Amino acid sequence: MWSFIGNKNNKQWLWLPIDIETREIVFFYLGERREKGANRLWNSLPGVYRKCAVCYTYLWLAYDLVFPDLIHKSVGKETGLTAYIERLNNTLPNH
Repeated sequence: MWSFIGNKNNKQWLWLPIDIETREIVFFYLGERREKGANRLWNSLPGVYRKCAVCYTYLWLAYDLVFPDLIHKSVGKETGLTAYIERLNNTLPNH
């Protein structure tokens, strides 16, 4: 999810990792949508998630560069594995 701050050239992305089992937002990161932003998100996640959680992400290169292969699965929307966060991203702007 993204918006702009101040002017339309200052796009900021809201990154929301969600625990699929509990449906709780684990953390959030607000910033640019580049490898640097993905790295900041990864380093800010609680350690337990960085060690043993499986991370399902969209097919986007920055995730592949930052998230460890052992726990990262890059998937398309058609798999349904990102449905919870997609629903949340569609609901938030309406509130």
